[in-house]
Amino acid sequence: MTTRVLLVDDDPLVRAGLALILGGSDTITVVGEAADGQLAVDAVRAGGIDVVLMDIRMPVLDGIAATSGILALADPPKVIVLTTFDADEYVVRALAAGANGFLLKDTPPAEIVAAIGKVVAGEPMLSPTITQQLIRQVTDAAPDQQSDVLARSRVAGLTDREREVAIAVGAGSSNAEIAAELHMSVATVKAHISHIFTKLDVTNRVQVAIAMHDAGLL
Repeated sequence: MTTRVLLVDDDPLVRAGLALILGGSDTITVVGEAADGQLAVDAVRAGGIDVVLMDIRMPVLDGIAATSGILALADPPKVIVLTTFDADEYVVRALAAGANGFLLKDTPPAEIVAAIGKVVAGEPMLSPTITQQLIRQVTDAAPDQQSDVLARSRVAGLTDREREVAIAVGAGSSNAEIAAELHMSVATVKAHISHIFTKLDVTNRVQVAIAMHDAGLL
């Protein structure tokens, strides 16, 4: 089985370039394209998509709103945001909305393919440095006492082991690194992370990091 990818960008040249790059991979199949966010949501609703490469600035429905709409669907695909700026405020908003990561549009082809593989495997595709930068932008821009209380309440529902895993996730560790550090199998780490996502009501690892930060554990 190959990973089925939807390309979403209002620039047909960008879509053509991505299709050419991904077409050379044995593990990826481009199954569709969309020129705006609403068409992307409609395509995902029709099914058969594992990963969405999502531009942010688009007509009709932008990438942030489209990401939120897609992740609200049952069994949604992974979403990777495409951008031209690594510190763009829209990237922060997209990740806070649940996107699984972001890629710069000038990312080398091999790294784009590797990033898609990582999100499908549930691995982090953001470096710890970038993750911490994003946390600061989200939490320092608009401190919210209510969100801190909510985060502490949700974190209180984690088991001790889940809390350890969540802290490691927030620090940017990969599943393999967490397994080695906490002396458990990668499969067990993945099971814990699944439970953490459910209990914290999040959809990506950046949101876990933000929750752990708000709860005073990072």
